[in-house]
Amino acid sequence: MSAKENGGPLSLTRRRFLAWSAALAGTSSLLHWATAANSFEAVTTGAEAKGAESVILTSGSHNCGGRCQIKAHVSDGVIVRITTDNDIADSKQTPQLRGCLRCRSYRNRLYHADRLKYPMKRVGKRGEGKFQRITWDEALTIIAEHTQRIMAQHGPEAIFLHYASGIAGKVAERTWMARLLGLYGGYLNYYGTYSTACTQAATPYTYGTIATGSSREDWVNSKLIILLGFNPVETVHGTNTAYYLKQAKEAGAKVVVIDPIYSSTAIALADQWIPIKPTTDNAFLDAMAYVMITENLQDQRFLDTYCLGFDEDHMPSGIPAGQSYKSHVLGLGDDRTAKTPEWAEAITGVPRDTIIQLAREYAQMRPGALIQGYGPQRHAYGEQVVRGGTVLAAMTGNVGVKGGWASGTGYKARDQVVGSIPFSNPCKAAISCFIWPEAIRRGKEMGAADGVRGVPKLSSNIKMIYNLAGNCLINQHSDCNGTAKLLADESLVECIVVTEHFMTASAKFADILLPSDNFMERDDIVSPWGWGDYLLYMNKAVDTVFECRNGYDWISDLAGKLGLKEKFTEGKSKEDWLRYIVDKTRQANPGFPTWEQFKEQGVYRWKYDKPSIAFQQQIEEPDKYKFPTPSGKIEIFSPRLWAMNRPAHIPAVPKYVPAWEGPQDPLIEKYPLQCIGHHYKRRVHSTFDNVPWMEEASAQEVWVNPADAAKRGLREGDKVKVFNDRGVMVIPLKVTARMMPGVVSVPQGAWWTPDANGIDRRGCTNTITKYHPTPLAFGNPQHTNLVQIEKA
Repeated sequence: MSAKENGGPLSLTRRRFLAWSAALAGTSSLLHWATAANSFEAVTTGAEAKGAESVILTSGSHNCGGRCQIKAHVSDGVIVRITTDNDIADSKQTPQLRGCLRCRSYRNRLYHADRLKYPMKRVGKRGEGKFQRITWDEALTIIAEHTQRIMAQHGPEAIFLHYASGIAGKVAERTWMARLLGLYGGYLNYYGTYSTACTQAATPYTYGTIATGSSREDWVNSKLIILLGFNPVETVHGTNTAYYLKQAKEAGAKVVVIDPIYSSTAIALADQWIPIKPTTDNAFLDAMAYVMITENLQDQRFLDTYCLGFDEDHMPSGIPAGQSYKSHVLGLGDDRTAKTPEWAEAITGVPRDTIIQLAREYAQMRPGALIQGYGPQRHAYGEQVVRGGTVLAAMTGNVGVKGGWASGTGYKARDQVVGSIPFSNPCKAAISCFIWPEAIRRGKEMGAADGVRGVPKLSSNIKMIYNLAGNCLINQHSDCNGTAKLLADESLVECIVVTEHFMTASAKFADILLPSDNFMERDDIVSPWGWGDYLLYMNKAVDTVFECRNGYDWISDLAGKLGLKEKFTEGKSKEDWLRYIVDKTRQANPGFPTWEQFKEQGVYRWKYDKPSIAFQQQIEEPDKYKFPTPSGKIEIFSPRLWAMNRPAHIPAVPKYVPAWEGPQDPLIEKYPLQCIGHHYKRRVHSTFDNVPWMEEASAQEVWVNPADAAKRGLREGDKVKVFNDRGVMVIPLKVTARMMPGVVSVPQGAWWTPDANGIDRRGCTNTITKYHPTPLAFGNPQHTNLVQIEKA
């Protein structure tokens, strides 16, 4: 890129962009670099721009863990560069909401030449990606006719509003469609998320709630921070999370990272990296508990006061002897196996001395915070590691205290009340977001044992799918080949409606494909995905291109074809609805700005005089405040799980359960490598996979340890086959000691691109993942895979 093209001394050249992306995380501030990127037409920048430059405050609404302030610099109706937050003085108490390399490449995506431009209908076989341009009126007429017919023939449970997270704003397309279908009779709903299914399902069995996280500013009070599968530098679990961890480290906390990968978080922040085999985390936690118990390091007063089921003296009545957690760990339970560090080393690959060292430190370096990421719970028995961490937090007395942590990743420490679009669903049936393929194949057979909620049994198979701003229809769902075969059968699902920006793997399976506007082309309001006490207003920066339309506009027209436009819109424009959201927010939050003020300032920050500590009231005033469980205590032993009578897969106390396709599965003789799919700084799930700058920043490669590569005669950059019985992909090899031996990783989110022989040529990790829902949450197990690698 020439200096002329780049447009100024503070601009972000590709060279500087790549250098920045490789830099370690942990600072709250970055240079205000401007960007230049490809466009539909040549764009001049800086002093050569034709018109005066305006700066539009907005944010990102993709399913990124961060919510940053973005400034779109617009000249002659075109975004010419992007900068980020510099409106407040940067401080430890209020760090600026600085965008990462993904934010800085938004122009690449907005002005990408492959962007969908017109509504289309399928003309080839479903999945071939062959479409014909049609008018919006024709597209909406077809959609309305299918909706009317399927509703009349099969009822609302036949219409599935698919899981989608490509737009996370308050006026997202899925919200509008939920409102319309609710008015029309309802739709089959879902619960859980692809990211957090096991956390959402399992945590309430211990604490009675999923809200287990303290606020991040409390981390400076910790002496030890253990990050179990938590990589906020790349996953960006809350803007500035890495910065809060850095503050804790500077205040004297020891940071330990447990992860099969030497992650960017480990590189930037860890005092110690402990590599561990995927699916075995609970064996590691059980062994830590063994050390604490046998060395009498547990906080017995805390356990006696606040917990149910740690030992035999604190069990619910009517439970046979030997079922407490302590009995399980010491080998006095049903399996008669002591969970010693030696036992765990053979399973996890973590040396016994390391297990002993960390157990002693966590028990004695108080307060300590054991913070779990979502990766470990996306395993075959992901519910167990969620609950296993909560036991150690209780054993060490680190619940409800400054610098501690209730374990689990935790949800927002504080829940601010923010207005939303009103809608309701008269159809009460719901399934796990992950098991929709089952509802296509055998919906009428599915009941509570299959994860159905709200009704005893589904009344219909899924016959129509609305997939709005999502790529879980194929790309982000397990077993791409099997799922594609299922969706290609037009005798099953009769109509699939997709809205998208590009021809993604999921878009190719649409019957009607609609081009959506970009978030830079609409107003919206967005809140942080994980942690953060603020709300952002997303101002429209530029006009929508071609025939792309906003969701509210086309769904309003669809409502008209269903005879519901007046009820749907209530006579309101989209701006009116945004004002409605702000008004509702103002009612619940005195001091919140007016719509005009909020729109102008772009961000509102809630102010608090002290950190929020999860369960502090329950610990400090136990007689007055109880945990929201049936017993009022932390339920290490869960009577509700005991009553399910499925001890092998859903035990009443958290246990290590050997995973199918884990390190103890005999299949490892055929497929000797465990494969995970880590989050990657160059993508937000599958968003940005087609952005050129991001490809330069981080290529799509399979990560392999040098020992495993040498054993197979492989070298850096080789094209290799990654395969198992479910599929084959061919991608370049990255040889790196950042990957533990015996484990490989294909970064998740690459677009599934099979050739004529069905071999994926892009490196979509779900080519080789298995559709096998977890036993309690019916969630996704997409880090549980055995594969082989050989030279292509």
